Amino acid sequence: MRAEDIEQLFTRASGEYIFARWGRPIVPVVFGVDDATLATVKGAVEAVVTLAGHRMAETDPEQGANLMIFFFREWRELLDLPDLDRLVEGLGPLVARLEAEGANQYRHFRFEEGGAIRACIAFLRMDDALSQMPAETLALSLAAQVILLWSDRAFRDRSPLAQAGGTVFLGPEIGAVIRAAYDPAMPEVARDPSHALRLAARIG
Repeated sequence: MRAEDIEQLFTRASGEYIFARWGRPIVPVVFGVDDATLATVKGAVEAVVTLAGHRMAETDPEQGANLMIFFFREWRELLDLPDLDRLVEGLGPLVARLEAEGANQYRHFRFEEGGAIRACIAFLRMDDALSQMPAETLALSLAAQVILLWSDRAFRDRSPLAQAGGTVFLGPEIGAVIRAAYDPAMPEVARDPSHALRLAARIG
């Protein structure tokens, strides 16, 4: 991965370079799936967290869980979930916008005072496209996209996954960026594009 390629992964549509990683252990909880899928999703999260050299925990002392993953059929179902509007500000207008866009995924991040990721709420509307994906593929893609604060454009035209011999796995380039991003010598938060140069140096 060249520095300019990495820079694009964290440069938002607004032109800002914004990087953040998790500062606390990740505690996932999954809603709307059966036990088998639950195990698959948690297994994928654990695999990506292990790759990053980060940590998971049984509970977050302040929040209980800090990675909340919701599977559902229609965006409007979110409006019936108690207290979700307290976790996601402006939930009503957000649901209306996602419905209008025909979106099938959305990730809402919350941050520590210093800017590191504090929590993530991931929504997956199981439309035809997502329903046809194997659970392992969907779970691994989701895990890759919540481990860092990627650009809103990072995976618009590409997948974080790769495939060979019928096996789907995390793309080597994306895996290398994740590992470098969690290097203890690297900052938890960065807003200067020179950060991409440091990531590229570690990958190299």
